[in-house]
Amino acid sequence: MPRTGRGFLADTTPLRTPAFKRLWIAAIVTVVGAQLTVVAVPTQLYQLTGSSAWVGLVGLFGLVPLIVFGLWGGAIADAVDRRGLLVFTGTGIAITSALLGVVSVTNIGGPWTILTLYAVQTAFLAINQPTRAAVLPRILPNDQLPAANTLLFTVNQVGAIAGPLLAGVVLTFSSVGILYFVDTACLAAAIWAAFNLPRLPVGDGPGGVRGAFAAVRRSAGFADVVAGFRYIATSQVLLVSFLVDIVAMAVGMPRAVFPEAAERVFGDPPGGGFALGALFASIAIGATLGGLFSGRLHGIRRQGVAVTVAICVWGLGVALSGLTSMLWLAVTLLAVAGAADLVSAVFRQTMLQVVATDQMRGRMQGVFTVVVAGGPRIGDLWHGPAADAWGTGAATFVGGIGVIVLTVLVVAIFPVFWRYRAPVAGDVPSTEPSGDAASADPPERPGNVSRDD
Repeated sequence: MPRTGRGFLADTTPLRTPAFKRLWIAAIVTVVGAQLTVVAVPTQLYQLTGSSAWVGLVGLFGLVPLIVFGLWGGAIADAVDRRGLLVFTGTGIAITSALLGVVSVTNIGGPWTILTLYAVQTAFLAINQPTRAAVLPRILPNDQLPAANTLLFTVNQVGAIAGPLLAGVVLTFSSVGILYFVDTACLAAAIWAAFNLPRLPVGDGPGGVRGAFAAVRRSAGFADVVAGFRYIATSQVLLVSFLVDIVAMAVGMPRAVFPEAAERVFGDPPGGGFALGALFASIAIGATLGGLFSGRLHGIRRQGVAVTVAICVWGLGVALSGLTSMLWLAVTLLAVAGAADLVSAVFRQTMLQVVATDQMRGRMQGVFTVVVAGGPRIGDLWHGPAADAWGTGAATFVGGIGVIVLTVLVVAIFPVFWRYRAPVAGDVPSTEPSGDAASADPPERPGNVSRDD
């Protein structure tokens, strides 16, 4: 039987809802497939060009559509039936994976073809992700959202570990093209799960294909993207949830120093070895363990406090990992940081789903997607030069301490975030979208608008 939140193991109560259960099962399959493509694209580019500079372009061709379509996709998700949008974007992701496989097998096209297809796929993904997150409050009650987000985040972390390992095994006896085709097959599960959702229109707009195009033209323009940012500015809880995540990742993410630290501090041979793999896997391993033993998170209402403390623990774990030359201790500290990051992510996601109105959830999730993807890349930009100037340990330590100082400063400036309490069943619904009073102790908005039984 599913757990009801008692004990330390993950609360699986949301799996009692058939619609969420299908989404979660599909996520188990598709997240592994997605990681296969994450490995396949840079591998194929290096095979074709023999140049790491070409591989570096993957970041650019992935980041630009992620920002543009993550923001615009959130506005689209607030204008059309979200079930249809999930089916459409999931199909687009599958088609681009299949085309990448065809390019690999037939040798038609070249590096620019691969990068272009990857950018198109990222655009579909950037629309799909905020839409999927915006769906959850429509199929689950608010008090189950932390558990549901934990289950999904844990699956993502498991995929981040298992996917690359599986890709490495497959590439020992097969080609890169097989990775793309496996990803395409896995995506069928996501399309199936989305197709079996109930209709999830936003407001009372017209249905069907014509209605969807009309809604996009009317309500998914640049002005609506800007309206999303204005909405964030009116709610200090939402604003701070984004600010502290930017601080955590842009200041504290130390992955850019891992290759040098693995060789110079932990004794790896040139080109990498066990230490390099352990460092890169440590944060994901910690997040996975944190998700598996997350049962106590279900009952936490002081979510602003929980996020603040979790991000400070993330910073402390990162900082201390920069002070040791013992690999096992560094990996342990980074794993603790990863578990804390999962706690922060779960509650920040839940805040977005509960505090934001349904008409704004897509745009809020779009901003969330951009912040989550962009923060670590900003961290890469300064950690590399800092490691050259000060050494990897000092750069990591400074980043971790910086996270703690800046997080405390942000929360001190906006104390309403610290006072925020999650709503409970029985609270009187409110139409207030924002404001300090609503943010500090907001009433619950109905969560199970369209339960699929």
